Order: sequence, then C-alpha cells, then structure tokens
Amino acid sequence: MFTPHPPSHWRSTRRLTLVLLLAWFGLTFGVIFFAREMANMTFFGWPLSFYMAAQGLALAYLLIVAVYTWQMRKIDRRHQDDVQSDNR
Repeated sequence: MFTPHPPSHWRSTRRLTLVLLLAWFGLTFGVIFFAREMANMTFFGWPLSFYMAAQGLALAYLLIVAVYTWQMRKIDRRHQDDVQSDNR
C-alpha cells in the first residue's frame, strides 16, 4: 500500500539536495575560478588545476552522488520506521 511521504521527509530531502548542489557548484566554480592560482601547486607531480580538471572533479562528483544515495537511504528508512510505528 502506498503511503504519501510526510512533509518532514520532503524537508529532509530538499535540505540534502540543496547542500549537495551547493557543494557541486562550489567545487566546480572554485576549480575554474582559481585555476591559475592552483597551477602553482602540484599533486603527484601534476599541476593541481590540471589534476582537478582531469580526475579530481569527477571523483568529487562521484562522492557527492554516493553521499546523496547514503543519506537518502537513511531518510527513507526513517520514514518507513515512522509509518510502521504508526500502523501498530
């Protein structure tokens, strides 16, 4: 049986999505905006801006997706527990 999600579920989902979108925007904008300054730093012998453009941002985006999945699973479980406790 389908039960609609309570407002607290959507509030948590929106908050998580907003935080992760801000992290995504900050990482992307920061790397592009500070690329010249980051070129002076090296990471495994490569300029940091080159590493971030080639691999670092892709790994950061993957981490953002993993955090979203992990946190959404926690939010959904908490919602299911609330629904089951209400049905008892």
